[in-house]
Amino acid sequence: MKYILTIILGYLLGCSSMAYYIGKAKKKDIRTAGSGNLGASNATVLFGWGAGVAVALHDIGKAVIAVFAAKWLFPELEYAGAAAGVACVLGHIFPFYLGFRGGKGLASYFGMTLALNWKLALIVGAVIVLATIITDFISVGALSSIVVAPAYTFFTTHNLILVAILCVATLVMFFKHWENIVRIAKGEEIGLRRTAKGADRIDK
Repeated sequence: MKYILTIILGYLLGCSSMAYYIGKAKKKDIRTAGSGNLGASNATVLFGWGAGVAVALHDIGKAVIAVFAAKWLFPELEYAGAAAGVACVLGHIFPFYLGFRGGKGLASYFGMTLALNWKLALIVGAVIVLATIITDFISVGALSSIVVAPAYTFFTTHNLILVAILCVATLVMFFKHWENIVRIAKGEEIGLRRTAKGADRIDK
């Protein structure tokens, strides 16, 4: 029962969507504009860098809060933090009040790793940045990081239960990024540098 409460807590926190709130304030439904994604990259393209940063910080922060809140409420549960963190990522991706159409979970996934293990978060952050810069695609950075996190956890802890919990988020995020993978293979995906230029034009 306590784990169920932990998962519900994480999921509800994950459902909070700054991208959607900013869009509502600007009288635009972000789900029907740009990429239709409720994440920082789409918010940046549509509303500028300030909005993008606000969305990213919010999405990272809610996962951090989910992990620490679960650990504080249920200190006797070994996997409370991981369960709440993964549930938060899933809440971000599938918010119930938005027709289960949310973001793709990268910022919240990073926030989860930051709260669980700051050393892992540094590695995940480095992988995201390097893979994105090298390939010019945020989705490649995201997919690289969500593979690194459970792999690092396995080799440093050998805790298969913890790895399995993290892999739940990994598998869902792979599913959410499948369209990006297909577009990259076809040469149709918009790269980060082109996205940044679009945001600059909007700011001006």
